[in-house]
Amino acid sequence: MIILDASTLILLAKTDLIELFISNYPGQVLIPEEVRSEILEVEKADAAVLKQLIENKKIKVTKIKNNNFSNKLMEDFNIEKGEAEALGLTLQEKAAVIATDDRNAMKACKFLKIEFITSISILIRSFEKGLINSEEALIKLNKLQSFGRYSKAIIADAAGQLQGRKGEDI
Repeated sequence: MIILDASTLILLAKTDLIELFISNYPGQVLIPEEVRSEILEVEKADAAVLKQLIENKKIKVTKIKNNNFSNKLMEDFNIEKGEAEALGLTLQEKAAVIATDDRNAMKACKFLKIEFITSISILIRSFEKGLINSEEALIKLNKLQSFGRYSKAIIADAAGQLQGRKGEDI
C-alpha cells in the first residue's frame, strides 16, 4: 500500500507517469480526502486524469480518522493540510511508503521514521524496471524539472542514473 500527496500526484500527472505507475504498482494506492480536494479544485488536463483514476477506483480516497494529529503535524512541520493528512493516513493504514515531493513533509517523514519516495524516484524505478526507455525518462525528467522544485544536484544525479544504463526487464 502506498499513500500519495497532492504534489506528487500532480507531478506524476503532468509528466504522464501516473497511469504507468499505478498500473504497475502491486499494492493499493490511497489518498486522503484533502488530497482529492486539492488535486481536483482546478480544471486542468492533469486534474481530469486524476479524477478518472479516482472514479475508476485505481486511486482510493480514504477518510483520516485523527484530525487532531493532522493539525499537530501541520503546526510542527509547517506543512499544508493535504500533506498532513497523507502522513496521518500513512500511519493510520500502516502503509509501506508515502510518495511526497514536499520538502517539509520529507522532514516529517524522517522524524516520524516513515519511508518516502518522490516523483523522481518513481521515474528512475520505472526506467529500471524497463517500463520506459532512457530517452523517454530524460524527457520526463525535464518535465519534472520544469514543474517541480528540485535542486540542480538532484536533477543531475537523476539524469546520470537515466543515462548509460539499460532498463531491466520487469
